[in-house]
Amino acid sequence: MNPAPLAARLDGLLFFPVTPFRPDGTLDLDAFRAHVAGGIEAGAGAVFACCGTGEFHALTPAEFRECVAAAVAEAAGRVPVVAGAGYGTALAVQYARLAEEAGADGLLALPPYLVAADQEGLLRHYTELAAATSLDTIVYQRDNAVLTPATVVELARTEGVIGLKDGIGDLDLMQRTVSTVRRELPGREFLYFNGLPTAELTALAYRGIGVTLYSSAVFCFAPDLALAFHRALAHGDDATVNLLLDGFFVPLVELRNQGRGYAVSLVKAGVRLAGLEVGDVRPPLNEPDPAHVEQLAALIERGRALLADGRAGGAAPASGPGAVEGAAPAAGAGA
Repeated sequence: MNPAPLAARLDGLLFFPVTPFRPDGTLDLDAFRAHVAGGIEAGAGAVFACCGTGEFHALTPAEFRECVAAAVAEAAGRVPVVAGAGYGTALAVQYARLAEEAGADGLLALPPYLVAADQEGLLRHYTELAAATSLDTIVYQRDNAVLTPATVVELARTEGVIGLKDGIGDLDLMQRTVSTVRRELPGREFLYFNGLPTAELTALAYRGIGVTLYSSAVFCFAPDLALAFHRALAHGDDATVNLLLDGFFVPLVELRNQGRGYAVSLVKAGVRLAGLEVGDVRPPLNEPDPAHVEQLAALIERGRALLADGRAGGAAPASGPGAVEGAAPAAGAGA
């Protein structure tokens, strides 16, 4: 395990791998290892295993531990591995301890299951989870877990809580949260993440309030497009950012919105399109409409063509570690 603190290691594009299943529905660890290894080789800054895209909700505790251990083995200290932990407090603690046993570097605390709690209850839930292991914890606010700025200040004071991932998209709330933590805890290094589905769509807005870390579902099946966007955003190349937004990411979100659960199932279909057999999603999620998968394939081709044309027309080329020229397979495809 890398001795550096997790907060210091979280940089670059954050990779949330899918969890592969065989035709009989059982866990396919070989495909998972290939997927994780391919993502790291493609340039992922961190691996978030068994989270939302990884169908945490559908995994047994034993499968969860196996996947986290496999991700840790494939990462081999090159990038950090963060594992999901959710449900009620007692179960979330159990998953956290399984992740720690498997060698994870940190936890992504998913929203509590089903109930709508007040701020005091949410604070108690996350502080108990953070205290259960030695792992650093990122709190994921979304759905039934929306935190006030005052609650985030208390979380930032909590030992082991290093950041907040936002899946709400309320920029007014996020700005007030960032400002309140900065004012109340001067000098406290606290991380913020854009955790919206297809985060690229809101990356410019989040960048405006200083939130530059984000997870990319597109990286799972088109790492070249995801990395090109990430580099352009980081370097202020807004021409390339807007080219990819208008021609690829906005149409992708419109396609994603055509079906429930597409934030997971369409991503998994994209990984299959790129050559890595990862199986279907588990119930209660359902596979996307075949016509929508065909549209996804065409959209990926279009995105790559736009990127190639943009570079030919003088847009800033990819450079540096992990630069990808031309088309690239999904993370793990053919590995």
